[in-house]
Amino acid sequence: MPKPSPFPLPRVVAVVNQKGGVGKTTTTINLAAALGSLGLKVLIVDIDPQGNASTGVGIDDRDFTIYDVLLDEASLKETVKETEFENLWIIPTTTDLSSADIELVANEKRSFLLNDSLRNVEMSEFGFDVVLIDCPPSLNLLTVNALIASDSLIIPLQAEFFALEGLSQLMMTVRDIRSTANKDLRIDGVLLTMFDVRNNLSQQVEADARDNLGDLVFDTKIPRNIRLSEAPSFAMPINQYDPKSKGGLAYDQLAREVSILWRTQ
Repeated sequence: MPKPSPFPLPRVVAVVNQKGGVGKTTTTINLAAALGSLGLKVLIVDIDPQGNASTGVGIDDRDFTIYDVLLDEASLKETVKETEFENLWIIPTTTDLSSADIELVANEKRSFLLNDSLRNVEMSEFGFDVVLIDCPPSLNLLTVNALIASDSLIIPLQAEFFALEGLSQLMMTVRDIRSTANKDLRIDGVLLTMFDVRNNLSQQVEADARDNLGDLVFDTKIPRNIRLSEAPSFAMPINQYDPKSKGGLAYDQLAREVSILWRTQ
């Protein structure tokens, strides 16, 4: 029997919404960096085949990726890459991951592969405090893997017309996962993104979200901010690119809000 690990397993959080363009990758990168600046040791797991989280933190070395981990062709030690940013690591991905649904269909444990990879002794030895999973914009096998592997979810919600209607399918999927594979899965919160305080529609979406979801909606709102949009092209999180921008301050606030939430759970 192996010795107990000296480190606890990290909290695993999926950043998920099956709708594209709502700020999942932006939130994953910038929340991870902000948590790192608070002293937490953070790992991003990029399971979106577009690989934007990987390029967004400047990782071009993708000899081994999460795809190899899921296929059991590489260990975590071979795939975890240290970034140049404080307390921030990543398991990158490539477009090869887009074929995972087909390649894994015959695997009886196909929905539990990410869970088994992230919750073992090898992972505990890294000493990560938090793992943030950047999910693809669909409710496919990769997203199901993330939901089963996670302790909780953060759901970015773009402040636009019909925003809430897109949540119903995700909530049904979460309900199914709780009843079959991960009964303890919880929702940390819904994060309003691309919020324009001058726009009546943004204000209405916020009001509708808080009326329907109550305390599930984070106090923090992520503004529509040009500096936040520019940062990925420089392969930098916003707290490095322009920490005093509205986007940078908002993600710092979000990091503090979720840190307090996690400590009370």
